[in-house]
Amino acid sequence: MNKILLWINYAFIIALLGAVASKYISPNHFWLLAFFGLAFPLFLAVNVLFIIYWFAQFKLQFIFSFVAILFSAKTCLGFIQFDLNPDDVSNKDIKVMSYNSMLFDLYNWSKNSESRNLILTALAEENPDILCLQEFYTSEEKGDFNNIDTVTGLLNAKNNHVEFTTTLRGNDHWGIATFTKYPIIKKGKIEFNTSANNICIYTDILIKKDTVRIYNMHLQSIRFSKADYKFIDQVKNDTTDTKDEVEKSKNILRRLKRAFVKRAIQADAISAHIEACRHKVIVCGDFNDTPASYVYHTVRGNLEDAFVESGSGFEQTYAGKFPKFRIDYILHSKEFNSKNYHHITESLTDHYPIVSYISY
Repeated sequence: MNKILLWINYAFIIALLGAVASKYISPNHFWLLAFFGLAFPLFLAVNVLFIIYWFAQFKLQFIFSFVAILFSAKTCLGFIQFDLNPDDVSNKDIKVMSYNSMLFDLYNWSKNSESRNLILTALAEENPDILCLQEFYTSEEKGDFNNIDTVTGLLNAKNNHVEFTTTLRGNDHWGIATFTKYPIIKKGKIEFNTSANNICIYTDILIKKDTVRIYNMHLQSIRFSKADYKFIDQVKNDTTDTKDEVEKSKNILRRLKRAFVKRAIQADAISAHIEACRHKVIVCGDFNDTPASYVYHTVRGNLEDAFVESGSGFEQTYAGKFPKFRIDYILHSKEFNSKNYHHITESLTDHYPIVSYISY
């Protein structure tokens, strides 16, 4: 029995190392490894169980998984942190918030007619100095949904940079938005060659006579259909029809692969832009990928991760059905320090808002 388990152990060790390697190899060149990165927490957990199993029998085989976990330690820190001595927040710190607002529940996905007002109330209560919103919607015709005016009126952050990826009927706009209380001195965008509403904008602001560039991005979504989500629910509840299990599984894998590749190309473009920037930067956004991904590793580059620096616990920013991992980020230049990173546990969208205090 132990011989069979040892070979299974070897397989999961290789899988864990493959997940770590996925950060360094673009899915555009070898997409298969991206699936290993997505499953990193599973491979890690199984290796921990093998350590316990072998150690309980006083067998040295536990060393194999132990060494593999040591190799993956840096990746682990992107998922879980223990901040035992949190820094005190002062009124001199810059409060940064990033949130996929899911169009302020324009289509009433939450089945709650008060959802938009509740989302706006939450933003007003947090009142960040810099607010980056992904999946932003505004309408010049529907007074109740003129979200540029509404958000500006609620926050101290009166200056905004809004870019649209889609406009219908001349008045309804979908896109991305950055709001800030600091003066804006330059605006720009990095467009992607995609029909989806994915974009990265950058906003140069003036803080203490210092120019700081804010990147706000929404990278390629998996774009599961209703049928895909239904199938995932059936798998969870073990109610699938074996006749079309294979075809539906293939469809999900195809969508994942396509998203992995597109995000990798987008991440390369953003990384090059950040490297060419002469200013300090703060990066916010919905990356749609985990800390064990090429996208996260590439966009982060030499930047600090606010969660790694000042977060605590097992971080989860996606509130939807799949994957329930950390896919939203606040990154920053090494000249800054992060304090009190956290996510707001109440959310009416499929993402939790994330907040961090940034100081010089």
